[in-house]
Amino acid sequence: MTGSERGQTMVQVDTAETGQGSTGRRETGSGTWRARIRGAIHIGSSPEPWKRGPVLAALALLLGLGMLLHAKIPNRIGNLGSLVETFLPWFGLFIPVLLAGALWRRSTSAVVALLLPVTVWLNLFGGLLSDKSHPDSDLTVVSHNVGADNPDPVGTARDLAASGADVLALEELTPQARSTYEKELAKAYPHHTVQGTVGLWSKLPLSDTEPVDVKMDAGPLAATKSADVKMAYNRGLRTTVATDQGPLTVYVAHLGSARVNPRAGFSTGQRDAGAQALGEAIAAERTDRVVLLGDLNGTMDDRAFDGVTSQMRSAQDAAGDGFGFSWPAKFPVARIDQILVRGVEPQSSWVLPATGSDHRPVAAGISW
Repeated sequence: MTGSERGQTMVQVDTAETGQGSTGRRETGSGTWRARIRGAIHIGSSPEPWKRGPVLAALALLLGLGMLLHAKIPNRIGNLGSLVETFLPWFGLFIPVLLAGALWRRSTSAVVALLLPVTVWLNLFGGLLSDKSHPDSDLTVVSHNVGADNPDPVGTARDLAASGADVLALEELTPQARSTYEKELAKAYPHHTVQGTVGLWSKLPLSDTEPVDVKMDAGPLAATKSADVKMAYNRGLRTTVATDQGPLTVYVAHLGSARVNPRAGFSTGQRDAGAQALGEAIAAERTDRVVLLGDLNGTMDDRAFDGVTSQMRSAQDAAGDGFGFSWPAKFPVARIDQILVRGVEPQSSWVLPATGSDHRPVAAGISW
């Protein structure tokens, strides 16, 4: 084999091994063009960012409208409106969930739609995220549902006395525990009154005390005319506290429970009747300075309390730090224990540490 022949053979071998022959170039080019065409078709068929995630965008708008128009949600079916309003702050948790879905889907429309619920939630509850309390006050009041099943009433009484409150309202007092609270609180609070299952202990003199009918149905006991039975079932009182700045009218109330029933929905009949009765009593009150303390078994966002909130301010909303959730004690999810005022200024509001009750005590400092 001559040298030229050997060179030609080597060139042919190299070309065959590297796949760079003319046929190979045509096949490679053809494959590249096919891949580019497939990519173009894929890109063209993918939805644009504005068209992605229509379901997420719709859910975001629905969430925002639900919070914005919560007062329009009807109560005709299972008190749905009141149920939504009770847990309204928690609807904000859906916002980060929807945001995560929108980012995962790369949906511009869903992200933009989330601006509605974010704006509505901040408008409703953004003010609760800052501390609005002031250090000085003329009087400190505390309200606590001490719990009928409280295993440690002695410890609860001592914790409440250590709070430094000038006026202390207790709800859900049982006949068995009443004497315990009277004994343990006697030194710190020389003045007190108990009307049925609610009571008020005070460092200042009390006068003009009377029960307040909060429309509780005693069931079979309602037919009994015994004064003792009616007194035992009473869950509201009104009294006057003599302060250095003048008389202060104080109401203490424990309204009926609210229950979620699979058949009846959000059952609030007795509570709503009690809220209406309280609103009427406060409207008829002739004194200017009024404080309402108690377990109202509802949040002040609930329309059932419109008759009360139209006349009084929530100390927590006006001067609190945070949402002030008080129930249940182990992991509070709602503020159903309330301090409302009229004619005085709330300076601060806070939730005290848990006691042996299933509620946490709530406190407020007020001034003239």
